[in-house]
Amino acid sequence: MSELGWIDLALTSARPQAMGALLRYFRNLDLAEEAYQEACLRALKTWPDKGPPRDPVAWLIFVGRNSGIDHLRKRAKQQPLPPEELLSDLEDTESDLAERLDGSHYRDDILRLLFVCCHPDLPATQQIALALRIVSGLSVRQIARAFLVSEAAMEQRITRAKAKIAAAGLPFETPDAVARNERLGLVAAMIYLVFNEGYSAGESRKAETPFCEEAIRLARLLLRLFPSEPEIMGLTVLLLLQHSRMKARFDANGQIVLLENQDRSLWDVRMIREALALLDKAIRHRAPGPFQIQAAIAALHARAKRAEDTDWAEIDLLYQSLERLQPSPVVTLNRAVALSKLQGPEAALTLIDPLEEQLSGYFYFYGLKGGLLKQLGRVREAHEAFERAIALATTPAEAAHIRQHLDCLTRDMATGA
Repeated sequence: MSELGWIDLALTSARPQAMGALLRYFRNLDLAEEAYQEACLRALKTWPDKGPPRDPVAWLIFVGRNSGIDHLRKRAKQQPLPPEELLSDLEDTESDLAERLDGSHYRDDILRLLFVCCHPDLPATQQIALALRIVSGLSVRQIARAFLVSEAAMEQRITRAKAKIAAAGLPFETPDAVARNERLGLVAAMIYLVFNEGYSAGESRKAETPFCEEAIRLARLLLRLFPSEPEIMGLTVLLLLQHSRMKARFDANGQIVLLENQDRSLWDVRMIREALALLDKAIRHRAPGPFQIQAAIAALHARAKRAEDTDWAEIDLLYQSLERLQPSPVVTLNRAVALSKLQGPEAALTLIDPLEEQLSGYFYFYGLKGGLLKQLGRVREAHEAFERAIALATTPAEAAHIRQHLDCLTRDMATGA
């Protein structure tokens, strides 16, 4: 690995811990971020000559903290920066800091940092943007490109998010067990949002593909901090299993390939094995939650060697469990797919018809409804449903997929088939 390569890897790995500690120290997101950036610049200048420090995280926290303090002093008293030699020769102090920053400090710092990014006052798009900027360190340009907005617009979005957080006030005390569990749930949901932003983007917005990998990295980080939390295991399993199918989800023209038509030899077997082993571990805790159930459903698809081997009866039961645990029209909509496989399209249609008002703006509702009506030979109604779906499509791949159905139906209607 090149010199810059290992430094970049070290800085990326250290970022959540160092940012979390600096946020706790300064209690100001902007100042913590500026302090960490200054520490990174000094690392790029110092490490190639002196080699990596014994504990890069402690080094970055120490240098960042000094930089932040100096920044505050300069603002208040216009005091000069300390000499570079002094800041670069940190071995003793750095060691002392590393000893004091034990695992529990790291854990609460990172959890607090992640919790800030998924603050309930922020809409989902701002949560995702803030997490990618603050925790993952992606540039505003990278995030703006992925969201298909200008850099100025994304900068404004992130600035507004920070302002809302500052106005809301941040809890900096160490959370008790109840608060920690509540935060964990919010953080897990935010990480899933980041993943879905990349997963739903498809081939047309490849700049978002790293979002999936970044979400998996964050889930792994959370799992290292809370290795006994079965829901965090379930989240990680779910992300790994969904991401394992990435190469099979689109054809050479960027068109969507449905799960039942995917070339399963393209699925990432190593990722699937890791996920299934982790799911077994989660299940042994006997504390099922929404992420574990969704992971179990994904695992049944992963274990089926052919589409026709899929255990739809078990999937239907799992969706029923999910409906009881976390009822939502989307869960019921997903269950309808399993029901259509078990009892036919009429039963599935009966299940989803009452959901139309709640899901009137949801692409997948009309996509599924159109498919079920088509199976029943109700061509004109299917055509109407697909027309609604294509109007709600959020990616060119979704629109192109529905267009294929519409073209097929148009030919059938013309020939009277």
